[in-house]
Amino acid sequence: MKFGYARVSTIEQNLDRQIEALHKAGVEDKNIFCDKISGAKAERPALDDMLSRLRKDDTVVILSFDRLARSTKQLLDLSNRFEAEGVNLYSIKEQIDTSTPQGRFFFTVSAAVAQFQREIIRETQREGYEAAKAAGKKMGRPKASNAAKERAVELYRKGEMSIAEICAAVGLSRATVYRAIEASREN
Repeated sequence: MKFGYARVSTIEQNLDRQIEALHKAGVEDKNIFCDKISGAKAERPALDDMLSRLRKDDTVVILSFDRLARSTKQLLDLSNRFEAEGVNLYSIKEQIDTSTPQGRFFFTVSAAVAQFQREIIRETQREGYEAAKAAGKKMGRPKASNAAKERAVELYRKGEMSIAEICAAVGLSRATVYRAIEASREN
């Protein structure tokens, strides 16, 4: 049986293009599962529902891999699960079908290259961080000045501006402004 999965990141986005592609790939409406949620979220209700229905020899059809997973690890984890359960994966955009030996090979190579690229990026970032640290550069966000915090508290006490306006006026984050206000109450 063919199952389709479609996902967009926000409620404002539209699933129509993905659903149309799933129909063209032979997936029936009753077997299409849709989420309007970030792919980075571990729990996606429609995906979880679809996964619970899969049986040996079923095929999961997606428009592209980025609709199913937002990281190589997520994608490989799902792929491993599909393989263990005897479920095939077909990506319309990438034209990869894991029901064929060539499709499995290409998927594995693609995932390995993506993982390699991700690790190179992490290594480069780490090396850059260590070089900057060794050169004596301060890392992270600079500390908020006491003058800016005092000005934020002063504006808050006047009651003429919203917190958002105060943040913009003094150049501090909302959390820093709230902490400054709280600290001023304790003094």
